[in-house]
Amino acid sequence: MSLGVDTHRWAPSAVQRDRAVLALVVFVVLFAQVLLYPGITDLVAALGRAPSLDAGTWFLGAEFAAFVLFAGLWGYLSDRTGRRTVFIVAGALGGALGYLSLATLGRGGDVPFFLLLAIRFVQGAFTIGALSLAMTMLMDLEGGHGKNMGAAGIAIGSGTAIGAPLGGQLSELGALVPLWVAGAGLLVAALLAMRVADRAPSGRAVGLTDVVERLRATPELGFPYAFGFMDRLTAGFFALVGTVYFRETFGLDAGGAGLVLGLFFAPFALLQYPLGVVSDRVGRTLPIVAGSVCYGAVIVGVSLAPTLALAAGAMVVLGICGALVSPATMALVTDIAADDERGVAMGGFNVFGNLGFLAGFVVGSVVADTAGYTAAFLTAGALEAGIVLLTLPAFLRLDVLGRGQNT
Repeated sequence: MSLGVDTHRWAPSAVQRDRAVLALVVFVVLFAQVLLYPGITDLVAALGRAPSLDAGTWFLGAEFAAFVLFAGLWGYLSDRTGRRTVFIVAGALGGALGYLSLATLGRGGDVPFFLLLAIRFVQGAFTIGALSLAMTMLMDLEGGHGKNMGAAGIAIGSGTAIGAPLGGQLSELGALVPLWVAGAGLLVAALLAMRVADRAPSGRAVGLTDVVERLRATPELGFPYAFGFMDRLTAGFFALVGTVYFRETFGLDAGGAGLVLGLFFAPFALLQYPLGVVSDRVGRTLPIVAGSVCYGAVIVGVSLAPTLALAAGAMVVLGICGALVSPATMALVTDIAADDERGVAMGGFNVFGNLGFLAGFVVGSVVADTAGYTAAFLTAGALEAGIVLLTLPAFLRLDVLGRGQNT
């Protein structure tokens, strides 16, 4: 018996389904990545190195060095061949194998650390393909750049929001457990990616020299690249230095540190999509400028908080500021790049972003070791707010010219 309900009216369109699946792929990749952060000192100890900021920097930095070197290559191959899905699947499968190899070989702590770092590097080289091209496929979709990048942002935020606290709890079960779960997660990402229709622009591929020349002719991409660099620098800072800071200053274990990181990632995740839609309506300047200045100020506030409760509250505010900046910055890449340059443009964004992660590890650990945690937090906050204020006059002109492009 029919109840008179038009089921077709409520059925999601192909674009909506693909947006959801691609967001799930991004979620799984980030979830797997962040699982390792809260227990990083325990993990490097289980792998045979003394727990320290230095060892953690090398282990996390090996992955992001690979991200920097290979993000653009994946984008170029995708644009050149007019295909995305097959490369996402390959990247997820290769990343899964890397995580599982680390868990297997590192179990006894007898494998040389440099060999484990090499495996970590290869794992990162594959993983960035899955992440960068899933985000690029979201750029290929219709429906509004802010909406599509908001979907990517909420996937990134929710993956890290769930991954950080869960990673801390898994580390309590065993230092290598997050590696096993991360490997399984990337296998799931590969299966999800197989269900997405490939909408890569076809018949428009050009040579690498032509792509580089086109990017050189589009200096406006320097704005989202610079902002993305600084945003990721602060993320890398909290992934390593912030984690160790909370554990040492407030006596937290890996599980507790993961929960504190989750206080940042939860609002960061929940507000990505609505604030991405807002940036479609008001332009990119207000969210990026206001969010970055507030973000930098609150980073300093975290280090000045005298109690764990106040520091935790500051992390929540930090997440709100981050959610204001992130989708608008990613959408700005889409506003500027031509259709047949999107893979390389997003690859470039991820190259700069992952350079920022590396800088966050290195700058944060060096300043913390030499001048203390307060100086390290002050440096990160000043860099985040300073880059936007420094480029504000030119950025204002860009937003006036590009405001009509963001739908």
